[in-house]
Amino acid sequence: MVRLSRFTRQALVCLAAASCVISAPSRADDTSAWQNVKKAGVLRCGAAVAPPYVMRDPKTGEYSGFFSELCREFGQNVLKVKVEFVDTTWDNIVAGLQSDKWDLSLALNDTPEREKAISFSAPATDYNVSLVYNKNNPKIPKGAHTIDEIDKTGVTIAVMSGTAQDKAISGVIKQAQIMRLPGNDETRLALMSKRADLLADANITNMLLTEAHLDWAVAIQPNPPLAQQEVAFGVRKETSAADIAVLNKYVNEQVKSGAVNRLIKTSVQAMLVTNK
Repeated sequence: MVRLSRFTRQALVCLAAASCVISAPSRADDTSAWQNVKKAGVLRCGAAVAPPYVMRDPKTGEYSGFFSELCREFGQNVLKVKVEFVDTTWDNIVAGLQSDKWDLSLALNDTPEREKAISFSAPATDYNVSLVYNKNNPKIPKGAHTIDEIDKTGVTIAVMSGTAQDKAISGVIKQAQIMRLPGNDETRLALMSKRADLLADANITNMLLTEAHLDWAVAIQPNPPLAQQEVAFGVRKETSAADIAVLNKYVNEQVKSGAVNRLIKTSVQAMLVTNK
């Protein structure tokens, strides 16, 4: 057995302590979401289509919409990295974030259920659910403004599966049939082809539909408001408070400056032009 002198033992203890101090920042960096993004050189934005929040050109694959622009500007102007949009669906947008398929989920409603799985940024805008129908549909009473007036046997409501509006109407509809479809195009087509009597969607999204089809499309704004919530970026649960603060500072600045409202108007106008 080799005996070490007291001096040697003290020196080894000091060396071990120094090693721990040196390695600590490295471990801290590994837990920083934005440090990891900067190392990778790209911010991955998980995007499920929901105009005008998130829009995707089917020909080019390019993303637009005001939440897409917010994510793009955060990556390019704040983190100073490239931005990559990752296609997903509303059914998978939370799970994909949890499994590190992207760094931010776009345009998520901040709900108590989702807060159990992920964290959220400061809100960029508000949200509630409206329902669009054809004013010539005899099943829907003229001037309807409550859920009870449309929750009837024989009425079909189209909604994007896995969305906040899906959860909202599932909690209040008792008699009407709910037609759950994978995307925004499918729900609109169901309404326009008369396979569905109403389309439940975000109030801003449904505004696009009514503005584009003034001759027949009418929106019901339920009173009281249905599923009044905030819309924000989703981040992984383990994201540090410091990283969330960086994102919140950016979002709050965009809201306060009026940039978000300008982006919403631009996105709505772009969508209306596309639908002509």
